[in-house]
Amino acid sequence: MKTVRMLAALAALALGTAAVTPALAADMAAPVRAVMAAAEANWADPPQDYQDYFSDERLATLYSADLAARYRKAADTPFAKEMGTPLDWDVVVNAQDGCPLKDVSVEPAGQEGAATRVVARFRALTCFGSEAEYQGFQEAHFLVVEEGGKAVIDDIVTPLDGEAQSLKAQLDAIASDAQ
Repeated sequence: MKTVRMLAALAALALGTAAVTPALAADMAAPVRAVMAAAEANWADPPQDYQDYFSDERLATLYSADLAARYRKAADTPFAKEMGTPLDWDVVVNAQDGCPLKDVSVEPAGQEGAATRVVARFRALTCFGSEAEYQGFQEAHFLVVEEGGKAVIDDIVTPLDGEAQSLKAQLDAIASDAQ
């Protein structure tokens, strides 16, 4: 009888743990939603206060230690010090010019090794005209990993001329070009 009770208790514990575990899992889209909220604010009309995607606070809370280190290294170059940033374009929207973001969505899109690919879709050119080329969706792909029990962005990948452009690779190139 004790064995039956013990097995029942273990089964209940296992079921309880299984039921709780998903609730404790990191929300892999959370840091992407935070960055996209900043992007929406940066492209708003009328303009709002600029939100730096890579402020010290965001580097510490939204990005992986590896991406933050690469950003800081690129930010330590003469160009970045003069400009105030190592990047001369919006790496999320992948543009220098645009419109208020419309129809923004953020959705997990599968695993890539230890990372979860989270895709942000948005329309960023609608104010340029009603033609199809200005009404289409753009995407930014975020590779999100778990560090210290929380979801953080490990890379941002955007398309450029049909090829994937990695933020990490861009930051590495900026840092190495300065040497």
